[in-house]
Amino acid sequence: MDVQTGCSACFLRQADEAVRLATADPALHAQLAGEAAALVAAATGTRSPVAVGQAVHRRVRELTGRPDPYLGPKQEFTRRMLAVLPELEAMVRRSPDPLMTAARLAIAANAIDLAAGRPVAEDVVGALRGVLHLPFHGETAAFRAALDRATSVLYLTDNAGEIVVDRLLVEQLDPSRVTVAVRGAPVLNDATLAEARASGLADLPGLAGIVGNGSDAPGTLLEDCDDGFRARFEAADLIIAKGQGNYESLAGTPRPVFFLFKVKCAAVAATSGLPLGTLALIDRRVGDRRIHGT
Repeated sequence: MDVQTGCSACFLRQADEAVRLATADPALHAQLAGEAAALVAAATGTRSPVAVGQAVHRRVRELTGRPDPYLGPKQEFTRRMLAVLPELEAMVRRSPDPLMTAARLAIAANAIDLAAGRPVAEDVVGALRGVLHLPFHGETAAFRAALDRATSVLYLTDNAGEIVVDRLLVEQLDPSRVTVAVRGAPVLNDATLAEARASGLADLPGLAGIVGNGSDAPGTLLEDCDDGFRARFEAADLIIAKGQGNYESLAGTPRPVFFLFKVKCAAVAATSGLPLGTLALIDRRVGDRRIHGT
């Protein structure tokens, strides 16, 4: 998926928010706004939003000297999701379909996405509590069949806070066959190994492993990931990819991927064919057809 004309406003807002989190210097605010506008203009129609986001946020860190401008918001959402986790665990236990309830909760938590705007913690908690009433598009039969066949699952995470709720789904998948992957370095409010440890996900009993992907892209640009991650990506029987960034960057892959995300922008709504706000569980083969029109 390439950058669309409507993406520019989102990137400019991201750049402004990130630099303001990192510094109060108005000269740097103005400089980054100009550089971000030039990057987006040059990339429209030719590069993926994930690659442009990576370039914009690298530049924020270079200009400000702040290695992780979103550290505060990441810690805040981790705390809020840990506080509500026992309630969500009880919801899954009581459900007649624990797998799909856990999947819906994990997808609803994808609202904790500072690339798409500044979510309000109370709104996210409210959505999680009412998750069964939210619009949902799920290729659930194909998902269950893929899980039944898989002996190894690679779970690609997205945002801090969100990964607290991912634990509920990983538990339903049988953690002994699941390797969880996080970003290799900070970008936006995406989860790294530090957030995986703070969330408790890294300590999940029986988990096969947790790894960084070696990249600071807000998605999965395979060419930018390290050799160890790429080997795991190629070897996995099933890949579960959380978040719009992973959908934008991996929809064309031939590997067996299911995308789990909340539709949060018009460009992704158009390429997925799903209304804004939908909780989506999409088979890669379907996602590929939607993006490429085949």
